Amino acid sequence: MVEEEAKSLPMELREKGGVENNGFVQNEAFEDKETNTSSQEEMPKPCTVDVDPVAEEETALKPYAGMPKEVLLKFSSQARYRVTREILFWLIIAAAVALVCATVAIIALSPKCLDWWQAGPIYQIYPRSFKDSNMDGNGDLKGIQEKLDHITYLNVKTIWITSFFKSPLKDLGYGAEDFYDVDPIFGSMSDFENLIAAIHDRGLKVIMDLIPNHTSDKHQWFQLSRNRTGKYTDYYIWQDCVEAAGSVIPPNNWVSVFGNSSWQFDDVRRQCYFHQFGKEQPDLNFRNLDVQQEIHDIIKFWLNKGIDGFSFSTFKFLLEATHLRDEPQVNKSQNEETITAYSQLYHDYTTTQVGMHDIVRSFRQTMNQFSREPGRYRFMGSGDDEKEDIEATMMYYGTTFIQEADFPFNFNLMNMKNLSGSSIFEAVDLWMKNMPVGKWPNWAIGSPNAARISSRIGKEYVNVMNMLLLTLPGTPVTYYGEEIGMENIASENVSEEHVNSDPVVVTFPEKSPMQWDGKVNAGFTEGNSSWLPVNSNYQSVNVEIQRTWSNSTLSLYRELTRLRNNELPINRGWMCYVWNDNNVFVYVRELDGLDRTFMMVLNFGQESTIDLKAIVPNLPSEAVIRLSTNFSNAGKAVSTKLIKTEMGEGLVLEYKTAKPVHTMEAFRGKCFVAEKACYSMALNLLYMNC
Repeated sequence: MVEEEAKSLPMELREKGGVENNGFVQNEAFEDKETNTSSQEEMPKPCTVDVDPVAEEETALKPYAGMPKEVLLKFSSQARYRVTREILFWLIIAAAVALVCATVAIIALSPKCLDWWQAGPIYQIYPRSFKDSNMDGNGDLKGIQEKLDHITYLNVKTIWITSFFKSPLKDLGYGAEDFYDVDPIFGSMSDFENLIAAIHDRGLKVIMDLIPNHTSDKHQWFQLSRNRTGKYTDYYIWQDCVEAAGSVIPPNNWVSVFGNSSWQFDDVRRQCYFHQFGKEQPDLNFRNLDVQQEIHDIIKFWLNKGIDGFSFSTFKFLLEATHLRDEPQVNKSQNEETITAYSQLYHDYTTTQVGMHDIVRSFRQTMNQFSREPGRYRFMGSGDDEKEDIEATMMYYGTTFIQEADFPFNFNLMNMKNLSGSSIFEAVDLWMKNMPVGKWPNWAIGSPNAARISSRIGKEYVNVMNMLLLTLPGTPVTYYGEEIGMENIASENVSEEHVNSDPVVVTFPEKSPMQWDGKVNAGFTEGNSSWLPVNSNYQSVNVEIQRTWSNSTLSLYRELTRLRNNELPINRGWMCYVWNDNNVFVYVRELDGLDRTFMMVLNFGQESTIDLKAIVPNLPSEAVIRLSTNFSNAGKAVSTKLIKTEMGEGLVLEYKTAKPVHTMEAFRGKCFVAEKACYSMALNLLYMNC
């Protein structure tokens, strides 16, 4: 029986190929079976199996799923697997190095991204006139929060809220009684915090006014100073003066901005205090380091509250000459006793004194302490308008190595004495050719201290002025209501009730309440009256009705902000002057590497026809009207040999060219760029080295 089994074994193995699967059987020695010594059974003969050596080797070297470690290592050491593995390894290393190098190169070659204060318009709000939330007739912080959707609708990213500090409101809030509190007329500190949170939730930024030069005479510092209390004794500028028979002989001939002597006698201290503005606004003594520290503390307080920046005003008034000499007269033959107006003196000793810019730089340094967090840069603007002295204005930019303001606010377009294509060109060119290299321009066409566009130059020019504002390089600043073409209120609209309640209202016609709809009080308040009367045209000039008109001032404003945000040449490209005369001002916006160019043809005079192809070599024979103050013209193709514009009409022309204007010899010296960048169509990115 055993012998038969032994004979059958080789046959079974042969049928199976005669190969033993050593991958699944450990190489162990078989123990001899125990045998019964008493039984002398015959041991079976060893069986032999015929195995093909080549087949055994091929089978043994074939990998399979579930191989144990020992078998896996046997295969991994073979050349065909080892070489492949090493090639893949070095390819991955090379790819990683190339990726890192490409990233470094892109970062090194990429231009600086525009910061939030550069990327879009700033919308300036006078809070008392924007929206009343509690029916008392005064706009407030809650009212601003209620209308944030309007800000986002305009494609605006930054809100500028003018002064809302606790104040007697003698000059509408610019003489603070308490720098650390909100005036009750505007709400509470809690309202402010809620407003900041709501603004930031919408991805918007907010800046506020800060006027460090003076306080209200109701301020605690002044009350302590007039009583010579401790360190506050010299917080203000006090000088001996002579009082006799009810009149005061001041220390010198210095005159306040508002007229008459800038010295006021104080009955408590029995001295005169200095005020550059109203007598209710005594000037702080910035030669006192404690005063400087107080302002630094105020800056830190509001930055900690979440403010994204400040618009500082009155910088040039911070210091006065200590020698107290009389300022020189403009008309030397004028009797000095008749000098009462600010314009009658040269203000050599009361403005822009040595050391003033050091104080400004120190404010910048304090703000920089809060700008270290990515995405939280704190903006600093200067509101000092030097008007005739452009070089003095440009000094507020600082130097290449020492920064001051991000920009001084530009009021050139509001200071023009007459309107024409040439006067607009001169106002723009004055800023651009004097601005330090690498600095960022800005433009404003309205403010709380200037007549509205409609009233200043005519409502037929509102749309073309907005087109100018939003297509020039730099940051545009829009005063609330200019997006719908609001006008000043006429003096006959001011009732006796308004004058009796606040005598200053008749002098601020540009601060009338925002016109939201055609309801009573233009939707500004649900109360019976407003602090200033609403303009009588509110039923046809308001936000609600203009949102429904495709050809309204509001619709054009919104299209212009969208164009600015979406088109790189307008957002940060070159600007080149092409033509200007009494009627039109023409300029282009273009970007290196991008063949799409925008040409603005803006009419500030009478009907005009111009041959642009004769002025600009290589200009295409046709251009497309991208935007027009006359909405029916948008999308039309026009001949560049015959561009016709009506009075107050503006065109944004779009065309393609391989020869940008800024590369042409004929326009050398007529082109400017602030943040230079070049566009790569292949990579769809910006780079610096063009």
